[in-house]
Amino acid sequence: MKQGKFIISTDPFDPAEDKPPAADTQPLDDEVLDSAETGVEIDLRPFVIDAAHHGERLDRALAVLAPEFSRSYLQQLIESGAVSLKGAPATRSSQKVKAGDEGVIELRPTPQSQSFRPEPMALDVVYEDEHLLVVNKPAGLVVHPAPGNWSGTLLNGLLARDPKAMLLPRAGIVHRLDKDTSGLMVVARTRATMDALVQLIAAREVSRQYVALAHRDWGGTAVRHVDAPIGRDPRNRLRMAVVESGKAATTTFELLQAAAAGCWVRATLGTGRTHQIRVHMAHIGHPLVADVLYGGAPAAGLARQALHAFRLAFAHPVTGKAVEFHAPLPADLREALGLWGLRYNDLEWLTSHAP
Repeated sequence: MKQGKFIISTDPFDPAEDKPPAADTQPLDDEVLDSAETGVEIDLRPFVIDAAHHGERLDRALAVLAPEFSRSYLQQLIESGAVSLKGAPATRSSQKVKAGDEGVIELRPTPQSQSFRPEPMALDVVYEDEHLLVVNKPAGLVVHPAPGNWSGTLLNGLLARDPKAMLLPRAGIVHRLDKDTSGLMVVARTRATMDALVQLIAAREVSRQYVALAHRDWGGTAVRHVDAPIGRDPRNRLRMAVVESGKAATTTFELLQAAAAGCWVRATLGTGRTHQIRVHMAHIGHPLVADVLYGGAPAAGLARQALHAFRLAFAHPVTGKAVEFHAPLPADLREALGLWGLRYNDLEWLTSHAP
């Protein structure tokens, strides 16, 4: 059995970014079996609740201690008696914890936990210092392990690139891009930087801009500001949608070029909801090319959603210096523009009207 001492502290994930509900691929009774029967090594993790988590639910506190496990799986561990608190089994996920409480959690491997493994891969690092790095993610690369993609993710590559990333929740990832969206992401290399980046994103002090190729001629004013709340689509839980009960979401769209078949636009995020640009573009009648989930269709040679995060700007969380990064347009989007007779000019969409 492996043992280690952990202090629970605040989980620094982008609060402006909706997270899809976590799910385990197997029920607990398939995952948590007696180690003597299965030969599976149990990971015993003693823990101490710190002041930041005083009064929280036990399952929420444990989700910070073991971020490689979903909260639902941890709840099952609690209910099965695999978690002890103050020397006695904890049987209720809703039990409130106090600062100084000590306990032990027995963790058995799941596909989700085993996915947190280093996997060497070529990463396009645009910038790097001792505090953070900026990565240009290619289309097709999943950011974080999830059902159906337990390996080969950006997180796995970050763990292989820097062993210290294992000490950070989600290897320092503070925001996400969809699998088929290309472009820039900032990743923390220290806990202090991670906390600071999360605060910057929550305060909307990180500027994120995208370019997108969408269906149908633009029409109307060149600049459109969309303020429409986003939440789970009640008719399809795999999608997001504009719904009254959703979270506030704002996006500014600017027409760069128009074609008979569609439009080339720049999008500036005001908030960071799941699938925000894709949902808002579909909402105003311009689904992204090849974004089948939201009404788009393959066109102009593209089989992936035509969305690229080209600009990222913020105040460096340690030095305070204003930094700005750009990612050139991927080849597939350049070719798509050509097929639709649209001009490709970096300066036109890269620098004009950048906030």
